[in-house]
Amino acid sequence: MSHNLNNQTLLQTGVVPVADTYQLFFEEILDTALGEGGDCITLRTPSGERALGRTSGRVNELILEVHDTQFFRSVIRYGNLGMGEAYMDGQFTVANGKLPELLTCLLKNRVDRKIRGSWLMTLRYLCLLRGNALVGRKKNVRRHYDIGDTLFDIFLEDEYMVYSCGYAKTHNDSITDLQTQKLERICQKLKLSDGASLLDVGCGNGGLLVHAARFHGVRATGITNSKSHADRARENAEKHGVADRVNIILGDFSEIQGQFDRIVSVGMLEHVPSSAYKQYFQMIKRSLRSDGWALVHAIGKNARVNKHDPFIQKYIFPGSDTPKLSALANHIESQDMAIIDVENMVRHYAITTRRWLDAFNANKKKLDPAIYDQSFQRMWEYYLACGIAVALVGDLSVYQVLLTRDYHASYDYQRV
Repeated sequence: MSHNLNNQTLLQTGVVPVADTYQLFFEEILDTALGEGGDCITLRTPSGERALGRTSGRVNELILEVHDTQFFRSVIRYGNLGMGEAYMDGQFTVANGKLPELLTCLLKNRVDRKIRGSWLMTLRYLCLLRGNALVGRKKNVRRHYDIGDTLFDIFLEDEYMVYSCGYAKTHNDSITDLQTQKLERICQKLKLSDGASLLDVGCGNGGLLVHAARFHGVRATGITNSKSHADRARENAEKHGVADRVNIILGDFSEIQGQFDRIVSVGMLEHVPSSAYKQYFQMIKRSLRSDGWALVHAIGKNARVNKHDPFIQKYIFPGSDTPKLSALANHIESQDMAIIDVENMVRHYAITTRRWLDAFNANKKKLDPAIYDQSFQRMWEYYLACGIAVALVGDLSVYQVLLTRDYHASYDYQRV
């Protein structure tokens, strides 16, 4: 079909085939949204090419190459879930590997809000949430983290294989720089001292525990729901000579016993349903000594309404949550604990996920295709690209909340 005709006119005539209608609707939405934002995307399809948005003075042109027109139906009906599944199926690519830039452009121009999807998407999403709730928190965590070490080995390239947002001092920092700086900064925020007891709730591969034991002399305990994480954390402690000071427990946070001088929880709260927030912060208060400090690091939501992305729920983090800062503050205050400092470091997440994506693309040829087929690999690439986009222009946050039971605690006037 010729693109010289006005799409709106064609839609109004009511004589356009259904498949073409989805494409025309997609083009109309993008052309309007990108034009308002001053951006341009070149759309290439089997039937031709069209520039959408602001066509004059194009800079850093993005080229969306659609190989299967089913792509348009998927995106119009199911939003980001449909677009992610279309990418997994090879229905589209982005020239020069600029998938993160494409998603950033779409999100910046709020195309996601203009394509709300139909009742079918709502139904699919509700089914996902119900299914995840029935599976339960422990199995949801294991579904993500126990899918094989090989996958994480190829893109978590720092010495501890840390799987959470790093901290950048420059835009060119390596993944090792990002993670080492993040770990040390957390230790400094908590004012760790030699011989102090540290609990890490959701300890991952044990990187923070090992770092704190090596460089700050703490006695460290970590708990995780993931058997893969527990095994790797013990290996890390042994490898770095601190196995005598690092204890790893495979279990749920509700099973924690005893009290600690310091508590940290990095990337754990996202896996806790909002209905269990009260239990989570009760655990922190119960497990923290009266003069103790705690730090909660979590991916959160910086918006009025806490919406969950269906693609992430279905394929990446089933049953996950992104708490609002107001929810964190409310539960901390409800437990009579004092908030010392709050930091949103979401821009650091964009750099972190960029390093992960670069490493994944460089090393994915090492994956066994019998275990991680092309669809899986494209799913993971899309997930990491989404992380870059939402950290740059979305309503995502990465909060570090420092708190204490001691309302009389002294602390520095300046943040670390």
